[in-house]
Amino acid sequence: MNIQDFIRDIPDFPKPGILFKDITPLLGNYEALTSCASKLANLSPRDIKVDKVIGVESRGFIIGGMIAERLEAGFIPVRKKGKLPYEVKSKTYDLEYGDDTVEIHIDAIKPGEHVLIHDDVLATGGTAKAVCDLVEELGGIVVQCNFIMTLDFLNGSDKLKYPVASLLSY
Repeated sequence: MNIQDFIRDIPDFPKPGILFKDITPLLGNYEALTSCASKLANLSPRDIKVDKVIGVESRGFIIGGMIAERLEAGFIPVRKKGKLPYEVKSKTYDLEYGDDTVEIHIDAIKPGEHVLIHDDVLATGGTAKAVCDLVEELGGIVVQCNFIMTLDFLNGSDKLKYPVASLLSY
C-alpha cells in the first residue's frame, strides 16, 4: 500500500507559503492506517528490544500507540506544557516563531530502557531534539526517531544524534 496516496497537501496552512502535509486521510482509512503502523514498526532496530515507544502530541499518539503494540513495548505520551497530571520533566525549545515546551512524567522511563520516539513529521527537528533530551535526562537510551515523513529541505535530522527513519521524504 502506498502511504503517500493518503497524504493530502493543504497550501497556505497554517500560514501563507506553507504547504501542510495532512495525514487525516491516512488516519481515516483502516487499511492505510494499519499498514502505516506496521511499516513504521518494521523500521525499528532489529538488534535492540524497544522497551518504550514515545508518541509526541498530538498526531504521534495515534500511530505511536499502534507501534508500541506491535513491538510489545509500553507507550509514553509526551505532551505540551500543562497537559500531564503527574510530576513532569520539561524541555523548552525554539520554534521559527517563538518557543514551545514539551513534558514527560518523571517516572515514564527507567534508567537503561530503550526508547523509540515517534511523531508524524520531522521538520526543523526542534521538537524531536527536545524529546530526545528528556529521554536522556530520565536515563533512557534513544534507539531511533521515526516519522511518517521527513521534510528533508528543513534539515531537521541534523539536530538529532540518533538514527532517523521515515516512510516518506519530501
